Amino acid sequence: MTSEGEIRSILGRALDADEAGRKDEAIDLYGQAVEKILRLEDREKREKLNKFAKQALDRAEELKGIRHQVSGQAAPQSSRHSPTALQPVKSSSALVSPSRAGPALEISGARHAYTNEEKKVLEHTSHINAKVYVPFMDIDLLEKFHFPMPFTDKDGPLELAPKQKRDFVSWVRVSELCEQPQLIVGDHADFYSIRQTVVSDCSFVASLAVASQFEKKFRRRILTSIIYPRNSKDEPIYNPSGKYTIRMHVNGIPRKVVIDDYLPLGRYNQLLCSYSSNKSEFWVSLLEKAYMKLMGGYDFPGSNSNIDLHALTGWIPERALVKSDEPDFNADAVFNRLQEGLSMGRCLVTVATGELTDAEAERTGLVSTHAYAVLDMREVDGVKLLQLKNPWSHLRWRGNYSELDVVHWTPELQRTLGYDPKLAATYDNGVFWIDYRSIMNFFDVFYLNWDPALFQYTYCIHQAWSAGIGPTKDAYNVGDNPQFSLTVPAGRGSVWILLTRHITSIEDFRENHEYITVLVYNSNGRRVYYPTDPPPYIDGVRINSPHYLCKIRLDPGAERRYTLVVSQYEKTATIYYSLRAYSRTRFELKPLGPQYTTVENLSGEWKGRTAGGCQNHPLTYKNNPLYRLHIGPADTSDLVIELRGPKVYQVGLELTVASLADETVTAPFVSQKTGVYRSGFCVLDLAGIPAGVYQVRPSTFLPDQESPFFLKVKSTTNVVIEKLA
Repeated sequence: MTSEGEIRSILGRALDADEAGRKDEAIDLYGQAVEKILRLEDREKREKLNKFAKQALDRAEELKGIRHQVSGQAAPQSSRHSPTALQPVKSSSALVSPSRAGPALEISGARHAYTNEEKKVLEHTSHINAKVYVPFMDIDLLEKFHFPMPFTDKDGPLELAPKQKRDFVSWVRVSELCEQPQLIVGDHADFYSIRQTVVSDCSFVASLAVASQFEKKFRRRILTSIIYPRNSKDEPIYNPSGKYTIRMHVNGIPRKVVIDDYLPLGRYNQLLCSYSSNKSEFWVSLLEKAYMKLMGGYDFPGSNSNIDLHALTGWIPERALVKSDEPDFNADAVFNRLQEGLSMGRCLVTVATGELTDAEAERTGLVSTHAYAVLDMREVDGVKLLQLKNPWSHLRWRGNYSELDVVHWTPELQRTLGYDPKLAATYDNGVFWIDYRSIMNFFDVFYLNWDPALFQYTYCIHQAWSAGIGPTKDAYNVGDNPQFSLTVPAGRGSVWILLTRHITSIEDFRENHEYITVLVYNSNGRRVYYPTDPPPYIDGVRINSPHYLCKIRLDPGAERRYTLVVSQYEKTATIYYSLRAYSRTRFELKPLGPQYTTVENLSGEWKGRTAGGCQNHPLTYKNNPLYRLHIGPADTSDLVIELRGPKVYQVGLELTVASLADETVTAPFVSQKTGVYRSGFCVLDLAGIPAGVYQVRPSTFLPDQESPFFLKVKSTTNVVIEKLA
């Protein structure tokens, strides 16, 4: 009788052969696994393994060169060209084994697979800090974790930070640190036990604290669910062989981070990494090691909890300023929104201090530019209070509502919050209460991560924005920027748009100069060219964080079509990014077309007599350069004509009809102009232009403004342009 263990062993061998490029052997083993699953007499076991049979069959057919679409329910990280209902999943549902050349990415469970462009983007950004991080796949649940000899990571030991190197003695295995090591002691990961040491990752450790506190409070595994291997109860377990896989959301998709259990030990027999105060528990150290490996080593420049919690949980990152000079800023509304989200398990929250002087730090007990976990938020008798935890697990706030405060801690307040300041004063675990007014004085920003299960529908696309496409800055022209049409129904609520820039180098992370955002235009889903005409409906703030979140409120009275524009302050390199939308109602989000089949570039010059100025000067306007444009042979064409000149000159374009190929067709216009003359750039974007002959005349606003200029003509049909004068 075939056992489940035997089937898993065959699937593991199939995956090994697939990874090694032994195609015929892999096909044979996948076939054996499918056959044995289908012959299982135990119905419960057969149903349990059916999804692996389906994936093994799909992979075997793909290796044979057979490809087909699979329809069905999409997982959150696999949604494609129409939004699909979100369902909680343990992993991405792609079943394609990575090869030595990098991961080959497919979608399973959605109506459409990744496009070739998306595959190239995700493959390119799988290479992070000179290592390859392949997609995490369902078949990885069958990965081999037990070996005759302890597992050692082929990527070698992690680079140590300078503070670690100072005291470093050796790398030691978990089994050498205690007699009976465990991954997690008890039935949950305890946030009180987390200790940060010399690695500068306070935001990551604060993220571990809020995520593990969430698990305890709401009995949902959002953090420990990413650790493998696991037992029959789906709990992460200690592996005597020393191999662990961590599933992390990085560069657009969940990826696989493999580590061994070597940890850095110091001269005083102390761990030189974050750890649990329970000496036999190692989930903190191993999660930190996996994240530090992904980030290039323990010599980590620091991050923020938006980035860290998104990597750990996939939850949607958002920043909320503690204070602002904006006239509509409402500090009470910020507190109330965070308190409600935190209390109902909808979001995770950390908060970061701003720059503090040494005197302020000494007086307040706070650490400058430091992340703190937000454990609780309450309002008692009109006073807004927050409970924070310092990742160092020592050094607490010394002001109002600290354990040192003898004025505000009334017996009633102590009962309400379940807090005894005298007892707290006997042991510094880094946990303290602080009033919201003090938060506003000494802290800069809240970092929030929202549960994607709040939404029912999602959509995602992965793209590259080449450094050679469009201007370096968006001051005059955004027409070449990536743009999307968003159609939302009438109703209440909002659509959230998350832009994530992919980062592949720690140096990029350390010296991030790419400031990105999403601009939203109320332009009926048409392409936008001028960044401020019309003004954006939502003008995004350009930030140098990998994540930017934009929220678009629905109109209760009408369906709306918006244009989304990916924007950057100063593009210095090709940008790889993911754009993901979330909503409780159906929506349509698609890249803006059309796809032009013809692109013609010409250069010209206004000089002497041909610098004739605009039509306000009729005697000289006709002397401007003139071009003939032949469009056809299709009935109609979509046409874009762009003019670029010096930014110190105001420029414009005129397109006139000379003749139409079909004399029975009525011309849509006699003459079409770009309107107001603009600094250095203008464009005509016309749809449904009949085949025929047209004339194009570029001009400056004033006569005698001499300069070279550039014309670009894009068309969905064949077009020929020639200079007449």
